[in-house]
Amino acid sequence: MQKKRSTFTFASAGKKSRPKARKTRKRSDKQVLADHIFWCSSCNVPLIGPVCDTCGSEGTKLTLTSPSDVRFVSAYERDLLDDLLRQLYGCNPFVDRVILLNKVAGDDRNDEVLVDGILIGHMYFDILQKKSKFEPTDMGASILINHTHSKIAHLHYTGRHLNGKKISMEGIDHFSLDIEKGDPVLLRCGKLVGIGISLEDSANFRPGKPLLRVKKIKKISANLKQPVPSMDSVIKANQSSLKKIESNAINMIKGIGNDPAYSSFPVNVSFSGGKDSLVVLDLARRALDASRLRAIFLNTGIEFPETVQFAHEFCNDNGIELIEKRAENAFWDNVESFGPPGKDFRWCCKVCKLGPANSAFESCSAENPCLAVDGKRKYESFSRQETAATEVNPFVPGQLNVFPIRQWRAIEVWLYIYWKNLAYNPLYDMGFERVGCYLCPSTLECEFERVRQLFPELYERWMAYLQKWTASKGLPPEYAEYGFWRWQQHPPKMLALAKQLGISIKPVETEDFSISAVSGHSVCSGGDFSVEARIRGVSLSEASDVLRMMGNVVYSPEMGVVLAKSRSCTVKFFASGNLKVTAADRKIADRMYRNACLQLLRIARCSGCGVCLNACAKGSIELKNGKIKIHDSCTGCGKCNESCVVIRYANRIIPDI
Repeated sequence: MQKKRSTFTFASAGKKSRPKARKTRKRSDKQVLADHIFWCSSCNVPLIGPVCDTCGSEGTKLTLTSPSDVRFVSAYERDLLDDLLRQLYGCNPFVDRVILLNKVAGDDRNDEVLVDGILIGHMYFDILQKKSKFEPTDMGASILINHTHSKIAHLHYTGRHLNGKKISMEGIDHFSLDIEKGDPVLLRCGKLVGIGISLEDSANFRPGKPLLRVKKIKKISANLKQPVPSMDSVIKANQSSLKKIESNAINMIKGIGNDPAYSSFPVNVSFSGGKDSLVVLDLARRALDASRLRAIFLNTGIEFPETVQFAHEFCNDNGIELIEKRAENAFWDNVESFGPPGKDFRWCCKVCKLGPANSAFESCSAENPCLAVDGKRKYESFSRQETAATEVNPFVPGQLNVFPIRQWRAIEVWLYIYWKNLAYNPLYDMGFERVGCYLCPSTLECEFERVRQLFPELYERWMAYLQKWTASKGLPPEYAEYGFWRWQQHPPKMLALAKQLGISIKPVETEDFSISAVSGHSVCSGGDFSVEARIRGVSLSEASDVLRMMGNVVYSPEMGVVLAKSRSCTVKFFASGNLKVTAADRKIADRMYRNACLQLLRIARCSGCGVCLNACAKGSIELKNGKIKIHDSCTGCGKCNESCVVIRYANRIIPDI
């Protein structure tokens, strides 16, 4: 007899971050992303489908915080959680349990920790202190308080509301003597249990001042469940769901691979050495004749050694042809021109990936089409949630990209790996959630800390460059040390961190005018065509004075950016001197990029002659401090360009503009 399914929800301490609804691309499957998994109470295992294959019971639905890319704890993360719990409470009641982590919003890594279907707490990385921390939820506190005498305070019961309140000595009956300021403290108040934050060391607890802040406390009794399952038990309980998603993925690859348009051509599998591409490669070899498969490994030149070694070993051990395309020293050859790459300035993808990718698929054309099977997943980020079943490669004519695991979450990926007993990249067990380029700006600061610990030579080479670059921009050493380089336009969390550190993150630009540029579709994040360039010799305020020719301008010196936006194009110029032009297609992007460069050259070399003032019928130009300034009334007609000597002779000033 099947049990009735119940439902409950857990979420992060902050507000839920839900993806906005967007239009799906052509050929998208238009499926809504799942925001939940299930848990079998009888077998005490997580389920990717609603029914447990072991006992036949329907699972309890667990709603997850977006983007809901829940995963199993890695070997390193399990040890880290164990260390944090023992440091705080001298115990770990969760040893050998199945532990899931769900990535949520935070300043850096921030994972919800789920044990036995219970959200027991958050494990996160404190950027300021550069160390990992754990904070229990009220449910976690209810479990921990029965296993420890450390970090505990018993509050005086008064019957009044306590959540969010600050508690002084008069409100505390007794407390453990090991409490330090900032510790998450387990609270008990009569039949209530909860969690609070210590405002003082217990040695300094004195009457008359706030000592604890209650985060959440209520009447609750959470207990760990039996049995304690193995991974084999988890796989057995999910067998039918695993077979279903495997069959769907294989049928998709097989169906397209055997289509007459592609059946006589090789099938390329994008193989990065990461977990997603590993699963896709395994699915492809089960779907098609191995003689048709080629694993394409784009070696960016800034890969971890383990990744390169694993890619070769896996293909060699499984009889799969590996085509390795190397970018060699492309990153280091270009970093002096462009500066550090950023999450919003990914010139590195174009230089280190597009070049090797084009050479890997050089035989592909409209007359000789080819397939590329890719492990891109919708749950990886909000920007990938529009991923369709297939799409035409925007920079390789004749290539069709196929995404057979686009609907899979990390938990499905790892279940498949464990189910098929696949060897996987050892970096996952060493504290890395992603195993791409070791200095990728998308890497979390906690992972850069692991690079420092495990790969000191790689870390020191990159930090030596960053420190030299920051010094050249008049920036403090902390700019490199705390990861500010990973953005051109810093998000609020980094602005807040800069304030805490008491540093300025606005670079100084004092160089002569010059341009270095790359263009193409980003293979990291997808999307529109973009041109990214390094512009020397123009300040942020000067750029804001002329980019009104490009569209409506927003100038934010605090954020270090000038944004010019029109209906067909977006132009961003950053205080670091980086320029990014984005448009729907290449022709528009190239044209607008050239126009932006001309305007920046115009202000950099402006002599203050004033000829352009007379050319403007709207009176939208004035001379200010010997240089032009264009006002909001500008219509972008271009008449002033025709009279500008600098623009007229631009090709002589900058021959390759």
